Amino acid sequence: MHLTYETGKATMIQFIVIALINLGSTIASVINACTHNGNQCVPNMLTSIVFYILIVVWFGFIMALGLQAQVKRSKPSLRLLIVAELAVFVVAAYDIHLGITYHNGAVGLFTSLLDLIFSFWVISLAFRLIRAGGRRVVVKRINRDDSKVPPL
Repeated sequence: MHLTYETGKATMIQFIVIALINLGSTIASVINACTHNGNQCVPNMLTSIVFYILIVVWFGFIMALGLQAQVKRSKPSLRLLIVAELAVFVVAAYDIHLGITYHNGAVGLFTSLLDLIFSFWVISLAFRLIRAGGRRVVVKRINRDDSKVPPL
């Protein structure tokens, strides 16, 4: 699937994937805390649930920005979407750095890598919309002059 200007669809895909991956990461964190350190089970569970809710709210906000940017095609909404995605990109890159430095686990690294990929994708779509300036977004194709090709 090749999206050229659909920031709404891209941010909705991002929201669904990140919400599901973070749900798995949250469950894994709670299970890990409850099995290794039983007295920290309830505090870790509450913290993980609050953190998950914050993540879902943030990516829901980004999804709303993506839908608005796709419909309105206004430069301020696109710039706001890019700033929000840059925040996700910076946090994910820092989380990857911490994960590699302190060996926090493969699930966290995978989640942060997905955050990085999705944010880069949405930023590139928003830049394409800004460059189009309200016009139609098209893919540049290379025109080949087939008359210069010798017959077989």
